[in-house]
Amino acid sequence: MTETLLLNLLFLLMPVFMFYVFFENKTTFFNRTILILLSASSMILCMTFPIHLPVGFIFDLRYIPFIIAGLFGGYRVILPLYVLLNFYRFIIAGDGTYLSLIFSTFILAVILLSHHKFVKLAPRHRVIFASGLSLFTLIVYLTILGLFFYELTQEFFLLCLSFLLTQVGGVMFIMLLIEQLLKNVKIREKLFDTERLNTINQLSASVAHEIRNPLTVAKGFLQLLQQSPSFSGEEKRYLTFSLDEVKRAEKIVSDFLTLSLPQSENMVHSTLKAEAEQVKEHILPYASFHQVEVKLHFTNTLEATYDRNQMEQCLLNLCKNGVEAMTESGGTLTISIFERKKNIAVQIEDTGVGMSKDQLKRLGKPYYSTKEKGTGLGMLIVYNTMNKLGGTIEVSSQKGKGTTFLLTIPPNSAL
Repeated sequence: MTETLLLNLLFLLMPVFMFYVFFENKTTFFNRTILILLSASSMILCMTFPIHLPVGFIFDLRYIPFIIAGLFGGYRVILPLYVLLNFYRFIIAGDGTYLSLIFSTFILAVILLSHHKFVKLAPRHRVIFASGLSLFTLIVYLTILGLFFYELTQEFFLLCLSFLLTQVGGVMFIMLLIEQLLKNVKIREKLFDTERLNTINQLSASVAHEIRNPLTVAKGFLQLLQQSPSFSGEEKRYLTFSLDEVKRAEKIVSDFLTLSLPQSENMVHSTLKAEAEQVKEHILPYASFHQVEVKLHFTNTLEATYDRNQMEQCLLNLCKNGVEAMTESGGTLTISIFERKKNIAVQIEDTGVGMSKDQLKRLGKPYYSTKEKGTGLGMLIVYNTMNKLGGTIEVSSQKGKGTTFLLTIPPNSAL
């Protein structure tokens, strides 16, 4: 029995390690397909090599990968696993085939109802939720199984205890392992992002200052040439184009300067109220031109230390992106600053075109922009500013329904 139990544990661990070692960075579809294949192989192996109890009963751990994969993957993962589980169970045949069908259908229904709630939970709560769900379904199963016994003997209770220890303990162990792996992946990504932002910070200040001076000179001479009467209308049109491109280059240089380290003369200790009102005043004319209504809700009393210019630029970039997402049919841009779990929360919500999952994943990467002529520096500034503050960024979006940015800033954090 012990050897078979350890073998089943290996069957459960193998898909977890294979998925996060070889497939974590693949596309969503490929991830889902691999998740189904690995979970299916784990289930089939557990059913092929069941655990034989000394009292004469046989059971296996097929429902551990079934429950965990279903909770994480939803109906697109659990439905193929459900079909495969019952198909293979009918091939094996023997006693309990129809009871297995009924039980797996019950678990399917519970997971389909629980998936959306599960994925929104914190890691620790996901472990508790999955373990509790496993315990609940197992109690239902054992209750039904008890109906087939004329007398509930000591052997039956030993069977129940074995089921509870292996099934619930197995789910808890695998869930703890998965959550730890997910945590390690997030830490690694954060380290990469921090290293990348630090490199950009060091380069941006030195390069931007060197470029700004010649750009200023070129801009001045182009403006003088524009006023000269010796140029024809066509030639002045060329000068206008050149001047526009110089101004665009200046804007990019200014963005790079914003990425540099905070300036001591700009440091403030505040609740973000002044910055929010300033940003609203700046964005109002642009928003009105595109039939966008701007709303500001402020209830925060917590304070943080930050570079005022960088914070204003951060908020302005998000607001400008929100307005640009509603240029076709107008909409509402809502800026809310409030307290959330003892932190300062800044929520900027638009009712625009929204973003796809792929676009959400690439937000904040250097030189990536969803706009045709964008440089990606605007969002990079947002992520860089939050990184300096030790804050976090959560983005939720749906195509055609809008996007919501939630910035969480720890209070009294000095840059």
